[in-house]
Order: sequence, then C-alpha cells, then structure tokens
Amino acid sequence: MYFKLNFNKNRVLMYAISLLQGMVFYGSVSTLYRQAVGVTLFQITLMESLSMVLTIVLEIPWGILADKIGYKRTFVICSFLFFVSKLVFWRADSFADFLTERILLAAVISGLSGVDTSILYLSAKGKDTQRIFGFFNTMSVAGLFLASGMYSLFIGKDYRMAGLLTAVSYGIAAFLSLWLTEVREETKETERKNSWQIFCQTLPELFGRRNVTAFLVSMALVSEVYQMTTVVLNQPQFQKCGATDKQIGLLFLLLTICEMTGRLSARITQKISETAMFLGAFLIPGICCLILAGTNSLAISAFAVMLIQVSFSLLQPLQTEMQNRMVVPGHRAAMLSVYAVFMDGTAAVVDLLFGKAADFHLPLAMLLGTLACTLGLFLYCRGSRKKNTI
Repeated sequence: MYFKLNFNKNRVLMYAISLLQGMVFYGSVSTLYRQAVGVTLFQITLMESLSMVLTIVLEIPWGILADKIGYKRTFVICSFLFFVSKLVFWRADSFADFLTERILLAAVISGLSGVDTSILYLSAKGKDTQRIFGFFNTMSVAGLFLASGMYSLFIGKDYRMAGLLTAVSYGIAAFLSLWLTEVREETKETERKNSWQIFCQTLPELFGRRNVTAFLVSMALVSEVYQMTTVVLNQPQFQKCGATDKQIGLLFLLLTICEMTGRLSARITQKISETAMFLGAFLIPGICCLILAGTNSLAISAFAVMLIQVSFSLLQPLQTEMQNRMVVPGHRAAMLSVYAVFMDGTAAVVDLLFGKAADFHLPLAMLLGTLACTLGLFLYCRGSRKKNTI
C-alpha cells in the first residue's frame, strides 16, 4: 500500500509541476519580448540553434548520470536550473543576456530529457502511459492558458512583469520537486551499473537501424515545424495580417485551448490507429504551412496555426510512448537521451534555416515548413516498412 501511495504522490506532484512550469506569462509575446530590445528573428532562431547544439552535447552525459544518481535527483537539479533561467530571462535586455538564458535552458532540457517521462512511466508501471503522458502535457497547457489569460486581462504590455511572474511560478515548481519519491526499474544490479556500456552499444546500433533513425528524424522535423509556426513565427504572421498586441494575446489563448486536445490522444489513436495518427501529424501542418505562406487573412492564419497546434498536441503523447517502448529496462534515461541527440541535431539545422528564411521573407519560412513536413512524411513511411526496436 505504501509503495502504491508513493507512486500516486509522484503523479500528483508531476502534474502540479507541469502546471506551474506551463505558466509562462510572456508566452503570447515571447518573440515580441525579445524584439523589443533589438533582437532579430534570425538572432532568435540562432539562439535556438545554439541551444540545441549544447543540448546535444549534454544529452548523453545527463542521461547516464540520471541512471546513476536517480531520476528524482536529476529532476530536482534541473528544476532549480529552470528557475534560474527564468530569472535571467526576466532581467535580460540584450542578445547576450537572452543567449545566456538559452544556454541554461539547454542544460535543463538535456537533463530533463527522458527523466520526467521516465518518472511517470515507472510510477505507472508502464500501464496506461499514453493517457498519463497526455494528461501531463495537458496540465502544462492549462498552466499556459491561465498565465496567458492573466497577461491579456491584467498585464498588457508590461513584459517585465510577465517575466517576473513566470520566474515565481518556476520557483514554486522547483521546491515541489523536492517532495518526489525516487523510482527505479526492477533490473539486476550488474545491469544497472553499465549505463555507459549500454550507450556505447546503442549508438552504433542506432546508426545501423535506419527505420529507428528515420522515425526520430521525422519526429524532429514535424516538432520544429510546430515550434516555429506556433511559438516563433505566428506572432510576426499575425502582425503581418494587421493584428494588435491584444488580438495576438487572445489568439494565443485559443492556441492554448487547442493544445489541451493532447489528452484525447490515446482515445483517438484507438479509433483511427497509430499509423493514421502519424500520417495526419505530417499532412495537416504541411498543408497549413502552405496556406500560411499565401494568405494575409488573420482569420485564415489563426485557423491554420490552430490546426498545426491540434495535430502536434495529439501526436506528442503517442511519439513519447513510442520512444519509451524502444528502451532497455534499467537504462531508460540514457537511451532516451541517445534518441534525443538525433532529434536535437535535426532541430539545430532546421531552426537556422527557418530563421534565415523568415528574416528574408516570412512566406518563404512557411514554405520551408511544408518542405520539412513532406520530408518527415517520407522518412516516417520509409521507417515504418519494417518495425524494429532497440
């Protein structure tokens, strides 16, 4: 009974932390926040790319360390680093300051990669995990919705206040992480001590299994299309269509509501199959990016961006579930970090291309999104011809 209560406590705490870390009060104006101090779109995507490169460098060491010191300790360390990064963002007023925040964020993302989902996966003993991942993501979205609503209603154009409130929320989340209970997989102790050997064995095998690498890179491509169109480029797109700051804030609230559809991922997957879900995740954003490239209508732009948001929200729990299926028990974080390296490497290149294209001509960046989705669909179809796991 005590064992079961600990796992239930973990899930409740993880949901609460997800809610608090979702409360990014400047979310609807994150690009405008940086542009207000003279940072360009290319510099924003350059920071994203550099952050991805650093994430790649840190992924494997963090994954191996997490398997050795435990998932809870790793999660706590990263949660406090997350808090510090938001403090830096709050006071940032130059490209160098924002770059420092992205460097800290890279350390956090690489550290949490596979750790947060591992805690949930093991707390649920691998049962009903797609639904749990969906609810975990939904709590983050709910936090973003609350924060965005407060920004639109009470904060207005006070970017600094939005940054401060975000830092406070992340500080509370960091302290909640201290109450988590450690979880481990039931494996032989001799196996647990060989995380580095498992990594060294997994990396060359991963290169050899083209279906797995094709799957990971395809997920990275569609993830970056989502990131660029719903987080970075949507604000300039809406401005191009004549939207005011208040309208952008309200549209962000609608996007946040759309993101909550992730909790329906498991139910919809059961009805239409995993293959259909993956195919839709490439086709929908690919078509929507094509529409965004050719329209100056605010209504059409908003609808297209919302469709991209919904398709990715439904995909995210499923692709997380798929990655967790492809691991060796006892070395979950290390192997998930190996997978993340491929995804982050792809993202680093794609981010730079998006930024350069957007600085030159915004519709060109949207067309690049269509191209990325087309390539992702090709890789997914190629990789799914034969199902293998590591």
